[in-house]
Amino acid sequence: SSLVSAVCPVAAQCLFQVAMTTAGVWDPKQHGIDMKRKSSFSLLDQTTKRPMPGSEEIGEQSEKIEKLWKLMDTYEPNDSESIQKSFARHLEYSLACTRFNFTMQDAYRAAGLVLRDRLLESLNDTNAYYRKMDVKRGYYLSAEYLIGRHMQNAIANLDLEQPFKEAFHGLGMELEDLFHEEADPALGNGGLGRLAACFLDSMATLSLPCWGYGIRYSYGMFKQEIQNGRQVECPDFWIGDGCPFEIPRPDITYPVRLYGEVVHSTDDKGNWCVNWVGGEIVQAMAYDNPIPGFDTYNTNNLRLWRACPSKEFDLDKFFAAHFADSVESRRKAEDLSAVLYPNDATYEGKELRLRQQYFFVSASLQDLLREFIKRPNYKWSDLPSKVAVQMNDTHPTIAVAEMMRLLVDVMQVAWDEAWDLTTKCLNYTNHTVMPEALEKWPVEMIERMLPRHLQLIGELNLRWIKDLQAKYGESSPVIAALSIFEEGDIKKIRMGNLAIMGANKVNGVAAIHTEIIKKETFPEFYKYCCDIGKPDKIVNMTNGVTPRRWVHCANPALSAIFTKYLGSHEWLTDMTKLKDMLKFKEDTKLHSEWMEMKREAKAKLAAYVKEKCNLDIDEDALIDIQIKRIHEYKRQLMNILYVIHRYQDLKSKSPGDRAKAQKRVVLIGGKAASAYVNAKIIIKLINNVGKVINNDPDTGKLLKVAFVPNYCVSAAQVMIPASDISEHISTAGTEASGTSNMKFVMNGGLIVGTMDGANIEIREECGEDTMFIFGCLEHEVANIASKAKSGQYPIDQRLQNVFQAIRNGDFSRGEPEAQAEFCSIVDKLCNIHAAGTWEGDKYLVINDFPSFVDAQNRVDQTYADKAKWCKLSIQAASSMAKFSTDRTIKEYADVIWGVKPAPRPLEK
Repeated sequence: SSLVSAVCPVAAQCLFQVAMTTAGVWDPKQHGIDMKRKSSFSLLDQTTKRPMPGSEEIGEQSEKIEKLWKLMDTYEPNDSESIQKSFARHLEYSLACTRFNFTMQDAYRAAGLVLRDRLLESLNDTNAYYRKMDVKRGYYLSAEYLIGRHMQNAIANLDLEQPFKEAFHGLGMELEDLFHEEADPALGNGGLGRLAACFLDSMATLSLPCWGYGIRYSYGMFKQEIQNGRQVECPDFWIGDGCPFEIPRPDITYPVRLYGEVVHSTDDKGNWCVNWVGGEIVQAMAYDNPIPGFDTYNTNNLRLWRACPSKEFDLDKFFAAHFADSVESRRKAEDLSAVLYPNDATYEGKELRLRQQYFFVSASLQDLLREFIKRPNYKWSDLPSKVAVQMNDTHPTIAVAEMMRLLVDVMQVAWDEAWDLTTKCLNYTNHTVMPEALEKWPVEMIERMLPRHLQLIGELNLRWIKDLQAKYGESSPVIAALSIFEEGDIKKIRMGNLAIMGANKVNGVAAIHTEIIKKETFPEFYKYCCDIGKPDKIVNMTNGVTPRRWVHCANPALSAIFTKYLGSHEWLTDMTKLKDMLKFKEDTKLHSEWMEMKREAKAKLAAYVKEKCNLDIDEDALIDIQIKRIHEYKRQLMNILYVIHRYQDLKSKSPGDRAKAQKRVVLIGGKAASAYVNAKIIIKLINNVGKVINNDPDTGKLLKVAFVPNYCVSAAQVMIPASDISEHISTAGTEASGTSNMKFVMNGGLIVGTMDGANIEIREECGEDTMFIFGCLEHEVANIASKAKSGQYPIDQRLQNVFQAIRNGDFSRGEPEAQAEFCSIVDKLCNIHAAGTWEGDKYLVINDFPSFVDAQNRVDQTYADKAKWCKLSIQAASSMAKFSTDRTIKEYADVIWGVKPAPRPLEK
């Protein structure tokens, strides 16, 4: 209870009074420094008036502002000639190139600035409209955003494809060539980051007043190279040539304190204060990235934070010849936003991850609270009606403690009111079904790095435990399960428990995943919710993907087919309209166009594979793709074991029978975490198997396999449209949702999959015959593991043959190290008494392998009937309305956030 009164009234008195103008304005010795800041578009023309700012924005400067407004009172024109003029102007004035001597990279950057001009107009006017309407806002906090290339998606959403194509064609350039000059922003890794990017697109398209917050990583995770079959991590300095779409905002910079101590004192009125002082201050500088919606004039924002030092340079140390020490503070600060997911195999790596998470959470909460208190006559009781925060997985969940710190310590809100506001504003998305994957931080680390937060969490937990004891009794096992603190040799803070306790709503990301959260991941908490009459605190929000990027941009031929047969592009914002395609399912004319679309996609893929892997593939073969981060539960291992079996089966046939076999190209891609040893061995195995199979003259025309390096969004936009089947084969009950499955099916690919994640719901929507299901069910897993303990875990003879070939060194290619690694993987799988545990076949590869082979045989049989396959492809792609992020985000807005659309009108 002492923490309730731990408020210093002096702390808020100087809020926003200091003009932040230099890099060194924040002194770690100071307190009370938080939340201060540093100081279809083709129709738009010069008859479209931009809105005049309201009096509350311009104050006493109305005459000067009115003059400035009149100078730019209309939007940038979007005809071809105006775009060309703007391009030439940026080449010379922004990039200092001459109009007669520039590279394609220069051209891309100038074109990006032309586009950015239009995005900025819309972003500024959208923000002004949101303020004018005083809307409730949503804020999405995510450690990663795998956004992909900006240019193509932005031009499509702004409906400027035609004028931009004509403008650059008239200058002797193709727009497509400019797209390829853009580097993929290295701001994310896998499905979590790509989901966040799709969400941003849908928020803008639905005209929802929502922003994203994250970190502006300089290097991203890493650029994956394959050397001698092994993953090699190289720096991915994606920002090296600059990004024309981001807007540096040195005027929006917040202090973030780390380490230090908590001291007790009194203010000048004798009130007792608790102040967090000392330590070090890192500056969080904003970089804005406009996110335009499709078929709306709204443009939202992704605000990313770059870490900067509070003290740029120590001149005394420099003059004393301590040159390295003179810039030490800069180096240490910049480490924070340097790399996505630093290797956490060491204590130092774990500490850097926690610093990153707190850094972006603190800056984001300061920013959004500052936006709230800029409202005239604001009242804290209004906060839940104006602010909704979504924590994407456990990475941002320190937000629970930081929100309490900002409200209680900085803004002097009473404890009970602050907790009520926190639990009404924050929401938490869980993305894992495995409790061991939920983040836990050592108490010692939190105490050293965030001493005030440990006090706050301790007080929250004390009150929480007392409430639980009153309800269930002091000795109930529920107490230990629901405590924020985990006891043990190393006492830890369970971020999942903190998030659930501090959230208004908690959601899973697929129907099966949400049920697993209730009965396995957080069963005690779900029981508590039911006992207090709030079973709906845990809700389901099945994931989705945006059709704008994953059909319209990635597969323009398919987009054109849909638009032609449906009569408009309305399906891009209402995918339920795709159901009307089903009436053409038997149409042979559509079949012809559909198969031509696939042929074009395969030709593009063949060129890509030749460039990246130096492998020639047959464009008439069945294209089989598995692209996702490399992890044992995703079972890329089972996929390559099947490829070996298929190879052995082909080798055993006579030449005549072999010639009748279905030709297949197997492509696997994804990054392994740098410290994940087994995942990296699996990559090596895939590459070695490919070397053997691709160079065997007996099978070379019938089976090809390749590991596609450095999987990213732009690679996916080439690979996904070309697929015939894709592999989504995680052990039942381990994949929260998956989203690549949705992208493949939207592009007419069929699925080989388990009854896991969103596969279940995709099958329900598209029809059982569009998915080749195999493997055990989620409720059967425990029994399989139990039987294995007594030795009841048979290994199929076909898999035994595969294991024997690996042990014989058939795929080691004379490399002793690889041979030892491959055998270690096989030996572990064959520890049959430990199946279902980390000592054995943890993810039941052996159990599911026979049915996996059967599913692949059904694929070959079905694919042989091209007309039937085409019908199934059309049926699947036309039944994916549920899996648009427009549907997902509308449900978030309605059920969790209470945020309403605010479409921006235009003035003529």
